[in-house]
Amino acid sequence: MSKDSMHALRLDSAGDSLTLTSLPIPSLPPDSVLVKVRAAGINPSDVGNAHGAFPHTTYPRVPGRDYAGIITDGPADYIGQEVYGTSGDALGFTTDGTHAEYLIVPCDAIAKKPSNLSFTQAATVGVPFTTAALALHRAMLRPTDTVLVLGATGAVGSAACQLARNRGCKVLGAARRDTADVNLVSDPQLKTARDLTDGKGPDVVIDTVGTPDLMKAALMCLAPRGRFAFITAPKAGSTELAIDMKYAYRQELAIVGCNSLLMTMAETAKDLEEMREGFESGNLTTARETDLKKVGIEEAIGAYEKMGSGKGKNFVIVFQ
Repeated sequence: MSKDSMHALRLDSAGDSLTLTSLPIPSLPPDSVLVKVRAAGINPSDVGNAHGAFPHTTYPRVPGRDYAGIITDGPADYIGQEVYGTSGDALGFTTDGTHAEYLIVPCDAIAKKPSNLSFTQAATVGVPFTTAALALHRAMLRPTDTVLVLGATGAVGSAACQLARNRGCKVLGAARRDTADVNLVSDPQLKTARDLTDGKGPDVVIDTVGTPDLMKAALMCLAPRGRFAFITAPKAGSTELAIDMKYAYRQELAIVGCNSLLMTMAETAKDLEEMREGFESGNLTTARETDLKKVGIEEAIGAYEKMGSGKGKNFVIVFQ
């Protein structure tokens, strides 16, 4: 392969098979940097993008949203910086993404990598943590809030728990297991959440599960003037929700949807830059190195296939 070329995954059209190819290293536009990607996480949304799930994706396209790497070209002050980041509305959708050896990033979308995270670990932060941060922001989080996180053991749910605690909130985790504060199997009506808040209910619910019945139960357990933020909805079947309008207005409940694809790269970079101190202090953590499945770019298509069939997760593409 030529020194001016790079390995990359590529989608030629919606629903086409993902291919491994050789592409020219991208030319540097104004007000941008060239990042040599050292690691790039594979998210469920990347797999969905490879299957044509996002209508705004343009083709041909290099997929991939999350990354960590080193700036190799651009304004002199930036060269050599170790950085990490994620997509917002563009990267991997309307501009070439992170599943390649090199990546163009606008200067206003640069976030320095936490010094205590490896490149592999940092490449798993982007989508989960910025989505969680978006949900907490949309829920108008206050340090005095009690926050119930539905799906607390998932990637976004775990990040939401950490970010809320880091803000000083009391956090209740709800998941399908006995070790959670609220067991969603034995307590689908979330009665435990009221018991743990002296009958008041949580001030904020962050829903990373997205099922109508659970959403309805969460709305009914919110404290007066409670805020409900959700990041997903059913992928199959009905997505309709019936709520008691009289109850909702009398309780002054707020319901907000949260779509990370409406964020810009600059907005996600600002969130990640603000999180850096939390990671470096140990208040925020991501996956342990030993829990991540590292694959080379030559193995990445197989990793996509395993994730798509539910046979694997926590894959990170690593580059030399």
